[in-house]
Amino acid sequence: MFVLDDLLFRPFVGIIDALHTIALDELYDVEAIEDDLKENQLLYELGERSEAEYQRRKEELEAELETARDVHERLASGRVEVKR
Repeated sequence: MFVLDDLLFRPFVGIIDALHTIALDELYDVEAIEDDLKENQLLYELGERSEAEYQRRKEELEAELETARDVHERLASGRVEVKR
């Protein structure tokens, strides 16, 4: 039975784990969030965004960035696993 598990189910778990890692990497793209922060700053400096809107968006993006960095740290350390 264990041989069957190794032959039939392990490849699927490996594929699911790889897809999970790719999805997290795409969902929590640190560079994209940093670019959004820069864009937010630029729009504020150009006067196309009010200070209140700028502050609100900045806080949202900083929270997203913190989460993204945490996810990438967990991915690098191998602490993110697919639950079976």
